[in-house]
Amino acid sequence: MYTEIVKIIEGGLVNDKEKVINYATVLANNLEKQGDISLAKKIRSTLIQKKGALTALDSFATKPVDAESRMDIVEVSYPQVDAAQIVLSKYTQEAIYNFIESYNRRDVLLKSGFDASNSLLLYGPPGCGKTTVAQFISSITGLPLVTARLDGLVSSLLGSTAKNIRKIFDYASRRECILFLDEFDVVAKLRDDKNELGELKRVVNSLIQNIDTFSSDSILIAATNHQELLDPAIWRRFTTVITLDRPQKEEIKQLLFVILNGKSTNFLAVPKKLDFIEAALVGLSHSDIKTIIFNAMRGVILSDRDCLTNCDVLKEIYFHRNHTVEDEDELIKYLMENGATHKEINESMKIPLRKIQGISKNVDRKEP
Repeated sequence: MYTEIVKIIEGGLVNDKEKVINYATVLANNLEKQGDISLAKKIRSTLIQKKGALTALDSFATKPVDAESRMDIVEVSYPQVDAAQIVLSKYTQEAIYNFIESYNRRDVLLKSGFDASNSLLLYGPPGCGKTTVAQFISSITGLPLVTARLDGLVSSLLGSTAKNIRKIFDYASRRECILFLDEFDVVAKLRDDKNELGELKRVVNSLIQNIDTFSSDSILIAATNHQELLDPAIWRRFTTVITLDRPQKEEIKQLLFVILNGKSTNFLAVPKKLDFIEAALVGLSHSDIKTIIFNAMRGVILSDRDCLTNCDVLKEIYFHRNHTVEDEDELIKYLMENGATHKEINESMKIPLRKIQGISKNVDRKEP
């Protein structure tokens, strides 16, 4: 089995699709003989679905490069994102699925006299899922994701930036795909910004022209953390605009269950403990929450424990917000204020009970 895995990796590294498919088929057969029917079926199903995708990537073989740096200015991928990983508010999820449905049924809309919705602008704070949503839409539609690399797109030779934009749109026009422009504000700034040079304004004009002529058979997704910087004419180019914000308590709860699926904890099944953790995580991004939970889990594994506790998570939240623990007494107060018992703090943090009890006298416990 390990031989097949190594051969598949070798084939992938040199873009030998036939080698990948052949050895993946051998691996599926061997797994089936060993009784792992489920994984064997999954491998065969993936091969059937992705044979066409591998062929499609051939049309994207020669990537455009920046003339100055010689860096590739796009990356092409076929992401696989499970719907369970998309934890957003009910209405935001509906808007995303409506956008996908509008694209998939664009012929029906056109026959009825409506333009298809194939341009999507995502904005909101960093770490709230803009890239994940673009990957999810690629996964659902089966379209390759062509991601513009803005570190290569914006050239120090300003005249080259407009040329790079044209190269990217020309490249994306070769076949149906999703063109993803991340950090969109870099090239879509207000044209009346007095701090910007005339050449940068011409870059925005070039961008608008390319958006206007972009194929209706493909999808254009742009994402920004700084929507206030965008030129008003840019907003009008997008048929769908969605805000991706920091999760509220209900989304935080869903996210915790997704991240900790199959993991042993002392709080997921205890509503009061879970409420305290949800409240402590409010105001943080999806990415922040994942980082906190992964760091807490890493600590549990390295300390040879099996169960993630509320104290483990609360300690990581405290550290994330303060970046250090300068005063252990303040940390203990924080843990107790957020529902941790003396025994839990003692067992999780190895802090003497006498010290915890001494600090407890000055703590006002919060309600979750």
